[in-house]
Amino acid sequence: MTSETTNLYFKRHIFFCLNERKNGEASCAQHNAQAAFDHCKNRIKALGLAGPGQVRVNKAGCLDRCSGGPVAVVYPEGVWYTYVDHNDIEEIVQSHLKNGQVVERLVTPEHLGR
Repeated sequence: MTSETTNLYFKRHIFFCLNERKNGEASCAQHNAQAAFDHCKNRIKALGLAGPGQVRVNKAGCLDRCSGGPVAVVYPEGVWYTYVDHNDIEEIVQSHLKNGQVVERLVTPEHLGR
């Protein structure tokens, strides 16, 4: 590990876009992003993975990847995910947040932006 990664307060940090556009444009909130966030947060707590040195689950405003929505991003790896349901969130929790294995089938394609 480099000194950059050894000083992390959280081992992993996942941000869920919960943005809701009032003008009718596509946004993550239209795709049950709040429910996915809640599910992830509950699972991390239930598995005992929450807290310093472990995993933090956070809400975010627009992450500017709307066309891939709903999206979440995991740091420090910088892996972007597009998910559909609680099963996808569970796979991200178990594979990536718990075991450090990227869930390739859910990775947001690089070209998808706003």
